[in-house]
Amino acid sequence: MPALPSLPRPPLPAELLPGSLRQRIGERLEAFRVPDFTVPAALARLVARLPQQAPTHVLTLALNLALGRILPRDTLVPLTGRHLQLRVLDAGLTLDFSLGDKGFRRAAPAAEAKPDLVISATARDFIALALREEDPDTLFFSRRLRMEGDTDLGLLVKNTLDAVEWEALKSRLSGRR
Repeated sequence: MPALPSLPRPPLPAELLPGSLRQRIGERLEAFRVPDFTVPAALARLVARLPQQAPTHVLTLALNLALGRILPRDTLVPLTGRHLQLRVLDAGLTLDFSLGDKGFRRAAPAAEAKPDLVISATARDFIALALREEDPDTLFFSRRLRMEGDTDLGLLVKNTLDAVEWEALKSRLSGRR
């Protein structure tokens, strides 16, 4: 049977835009800052009553997409089998997850067992942290980012976030080399 021809590489989303539009969008994104905001209390009370599986699934999916690409798998080995919890304080979200052999997955919260590590912040602070507008140390020492539980795991998570080459990731996503 003859070999199938190789398919061309699909264009990156940024490559689909005309050059001048791509440049203007890039300039605006570089100047973008997350505004100060708080999730309304009524919305947070509602979200806290909803099942947390869907947002936890979204989180673990995003972490699994990053695993091995921007999150080095070998440095995260100490997280394997450990129960982690992310609390978005102003949004009423509590996301329980762990790292297994096949990647991150949702962890069922046990009433009697505490998570090994709990990371808490507001939605705005988590977004600013993800966009690298805020440094984890700055948020931690200003008591806007809290870590409870195993301090070694907390340091591992913080150091892993610090080690990610965010500029290289941004350039890959924007199509710049």
